[in-house]
Amino acid sequence: MSERLELDPIACDGHGLCAELFPEGIELDDWGYPIILDDEVAPELREHALRAVRTCPALALRLRHVELRR
Repeated sequence: MSERLELDPIACDGHGLCAELFPEGIELDDWGYPIILDDEVAPELREHALRAVRTCPALALRLRHVELRR
């Protein structure tokens, strides 16, 4: 099982906190909106991603468990 970082672009207000808290996985575009660099979150970066999700003032980020299909 892996975890994926998901962004709701409609809910996002472009505060930029997520990129400050999780620069390994999120960067900002020219207008200050997040770009998810790799939607699959490495286990060693999970806490950083989770902190970004919890801090998002617009509740636009979520971390979801995804089963790997074989």
